[in-house]
Amino acid sequence: MTRDELRRSLEFYQDLGIRTLYRRETRVAPAPVARPAKEEPPPTMIELPPLTPLDDTMEAIRADIGDCKRCRLCEGRNKIVFGSGNERAPLVFVGEGPGADEDASGLPFVGRAGQLLTQMIEGTAAKEGIGIKRPDVYICNVVKCRPPENRTPQPDEMEVCGQFLFRQLQAIKPKAICALGSTAAKAVLGTKDGVTKLRGNWWKWRDIPVMVTYHPSYLLRPYNQNAKREAWEDLKKVLHFVYD
Repeated sequence: MTRDELRRSLEFYQDLGIRTLYRRETRVAPAPVARPAKEEPPPTMIELPPLTPLDDTMEAIRADIGDCKRCRLCEGRNKIVFGSGNERAPLVFVGEGPGADEDASGLPFVGRAGQLLTQMIEGTAAKEGIGIKRPDVYICNVVKCRPPENRTPQPDEMEVCGQFLFRQLQAIKPKAICALGSTAAKAVLGTKDGVTKLRGNWWKWRDIPVMVTYHPSYLLRPYNQNAKREAWEDLKKVLHFVYD
């Protein structure tokens, strides 16, 4: 079994809530001789190893990513976009991947969609009497390099980068996660359902509540007025859950 296959198996069992496995000891039998039958030894209990290093830090995750060339996305990137904001924030926003502006700056959500996300966070917080600004939350993406022509990341690319996203979430340990768009929802929740089916309800990633809502780039399209209203309602629900 390869390292990636082992990781997938561990993630599968731990997402099911399984923390221990039972292993029966095996013995090499000597040449057969007539003797009374003996009882089999009882199985031993072993703890599943953690999927992330103990006492992981954002600095360690950055160092492990390094000048990453683990998948094809490295071929066209300018900068790795790790994430930005308060690394001890109680709320983390997860998007899909960097665009052209993010690839140039090395920071997530700085283009038009990022400006809208900032307005959504700060405007909704102000209206709801919650004293936070964008720097008070943490923002990152499923993949850390820009996909060519801003296409949707491929499953293998999401899997490679997913290990670093999950380490980020584990290191921050937020009170809640807000997944922006279907790609983020699929990566965090391991689901095939779309945003319209998932949004507005609470889900879980390793015991951390997750709210799914529309990606800001989707909300920039002029015909998505209803989606804008729904996204603001989702954000109000998240902010009150985290900060009340």
